[in-house]
Amino acid sequence: MGQISAMFRKAFLIASLSILSKNIEAQPLSVYTDVQNQVMVYDNGVIRKVDYLQPIDMKVGRIAIPYVDNSNNFKVYYKGGVRKLNTGFTTNYVASDCLVAFLNATSLNVFDRGEVKNLSRLCTSYFAGDSLILYFDGRNQQYNAYYNGAVLAVEPFLADVNGGIEQIQVKSNIAAYVNYANQFHLFYHGAIINQEAYPVSSFQAGRNTVAYVDAGNQFKVFWDGTTQTLESFPPQSYSVGCNMVAYVSVDGNFNIFFKGKVYKVGFFKPEYQVSDFVCLYKDASGYSKVFQDGITTTLEPYMPEKYLAQYNSVAYFDRNNVLKLYCNGEVNEVTSAIAPGQNNWTLSYDVVMYQVGTNFFKFYHQGREY
Repeated sequence: MGQISAMFRKAFLIASLSILSKNIEAQPLSVYTDVQNQVMVYDNGVIRKVDYLQPIDMKVGRIAIPYVDNSNNFKVYYKGGVRKLNTGFTTNYVASDCLVAFLNATSLNVFDRGEVKNLSRLCTSYFAGDSLILYFDGRNQQYNAYYNGAVLAVEPFLADVNGGIEQIQVKSNIAAYVNYANQFHLFYHGAIINQEAYPVSSFQAGRNTVAYVDAGNQFKVFWDGTTQTLESFPPQSYSVGCNMVAYVSVDGNFNIFFKGKVYKVGFFKPEYQVSDFVCLYKDASGYSKVFQDGITTTLEPYMPEKYLAQYNSVAYFDRNNVLKLYCNGEVNEVTSAIAPGQNNWTLSYDVVMYQVGTNFFKFYHQGREY
């Protein structure tokens, strides 16, 4: 996740923590380059020097940090060590919660918990989620899915003008796509679901969840194996997260679908953002609120101008220039040592990183400063 920001001339840092569910203990991963251009990895409270020169590019996942080093070698930091995967061949790569997908020219590979597997020698396109990769294998003229350590056939390739799959979204553990016959299909838990036989007007995917407008203009949601109609008409707007869909109905009601239940928030058109497990919105009175797990928490009597939302958290500056963090129902002060106008802080998963001075970095996670 995340890429090196141009705003950091001498240092960059991307903090990363992923929670696949509330019951899984996640481990924070972070990385920065110091003033001596040494690459330092922060791994669950331990800082390790992993390289001596600033990388060309770097991305951070929950359990691995892939990067292209200063000599164009493609490497992966994983479980305390660095592994060189190739020299000068990697042209594209993606880091997610559990997987690292990377292309060496046209050869698609996956780094899956320490093991490298080749998926296709001739791949023209791929889409990666947290535990799922959907890709086109040019040799077999076939769309395949890599899921749970296995390769499964998804759709045959037909040489139409759009090259098989026309529209696709892969998010977390689910893929939604319109195939060559304009049928709306889902790939979920290793199986293909023929969701709609006719074209859909729009769709968005999230963990366990896909919301869409069908051919009859009904607004529907697929969640955890079941489908229900939320509205008889298309919504004014909607956004999908983990087990959640926030939407403004055609008659102006703001609602949130969460795990099979629709919560009627109110008759107003809010400013809102869905990110993973949280929905941040401004209510009719101007208050900023967070919906998570069926519970609404008030942040401030106004909507913060500067905020970031991800996974279970919302980080923001209040009007006193104090950086705060909402996480799992609690709001805590992080620091007042930095200004909101500076690009020296970030939120990745549930970890706040901020920079104080030229080369001093701090991390805030689960109420503790590192």
